[in-house]
Amino acid sequence: MIYIHIPYCRSFCTYCDFYSEVASKCSTYEGFAKALSSEIAARKCEIENNIQSPSGVNTLYIGGGTPSVLPLSVFESILSSLEKVGCTRDFDEFTVEVNPEDIVEKGRGYVEGLLKLGVNRISMGVQSFDDATLKWMNRRHNSARAQQAYAILEDAGVKNISIDLIFGLPQLDIDGWKENLSKALSISPSGVLPSHISSYQLSVEEGSALAALMAKGKWNEASDEVCAQQYETLCETLRQAGYHHYEISNFAQPGHEARHNSAYWNHTPYIGLGPGAHSYIPNSRKWNNPDLLSYIDAGKSGDFSAVSGGEDLTEEQLGLERLMLGLRTSKGLSADFLEGFCSAEAIRSALNEGRLQLLGNRFVRIPEDHFFISDAIIADLSL
Repeated sequence: MIYIHIPYCRSFCTYCDFYSEVASKCSTYEGFAKALSSEIAARKCEIENNIQSPSGVNTLYIGGGTPSVLPLSVFESILSSLEKVGCTRDFDEFTVEVNPEDIVEKGRGYVEGLLKLGVNRISMGVQSFDDATLKWMNRRHNSARAQQAYAILEDAGVKNISIDLIFGLPQLDIDGWKENLSKALSISPSGVLPSHISSYQLSVEEGSALAALMAKGKWNEASDEVCAQQYETLCETLRQAGYHHYEISNFAQPGHEARHNSAYWNHTPYIGLGPGAHSYIPNSRKWNNPDLLSYIDAGKSGDFSAVSGGEDLTEEQLGLERLMLGLRTSKGLSADFLEGFCSAEAIRSALNEGRLQLLGNRFVRIPEDHFFISDAIIADLSL
């Protein structure tokens, strides 16, 4: 499985701390495309080993940033570079993240071009259907443009569409959140439900504009009670609509669970390419520094050692990652692993209090009605 980070956005969202540069300042994406091609070539052996691994997952995910700011020619360049190191274009899942405004501006032809390149899943960042909220988030689109973009995707032939929503805003009351969910479920002009919905609680990330507002006393987080109520409403509404709640923040129509993201939660090795991207290679982690100009510079020589880092992971670190990732899912973790990594007393206490649930296949999971406090449950288990 391969993840490619596109380090460009046309504007920065209030809450976001992901690495990106302002796309309007870039006269061309050619330098980035060449550097990415150079990194792919430099990491040929890693990519080949990942593809050939028995635990390998045949997925490509292009995220960011905002990949949809790119012209189709850059996507073609990426795929051609991957082909040179043994990646065919018949990925089981090929996801591209898009911004609604880009889809409306570029139109059906752009989407059809993505499909011709092999894209078979689109993840669109809607975030909200309330225009005042979208403006506060500094999103480029409004509610009507999000609905228009979805119609374009559907009309162009995209069968697998995921949309993102954010909850936990202090200015969003429960009725407003219910209205958001109602509009999400009715976004398709044809009446077909989105195949996938991801919904995340708003968090204050260091380095974001939101963190600066909070530091100045110009914004306060929603209470835990408000966030819990909105999360409970989210779970119940999507359950009634037939969605499978397969991970804390992710809901899918049966059979449309994200293969790429599911592999992350299964602790499957992956290759991350581009500035700011991370990789997990068995027993170690690698990353590229979030610095586009240095990355482009490194691409000229093919030596990325000065703009990347890594660490070997201890058995304890690996176990903790597996615990944290696995218990985010409805599948959970094998009881054998849990018993070998966590104290018997902590497991027994969590089971007795209903914070853990033993399944018939000797797996242990956090029940859905405790997903909202999963961080606390996992912290107690890892002590």
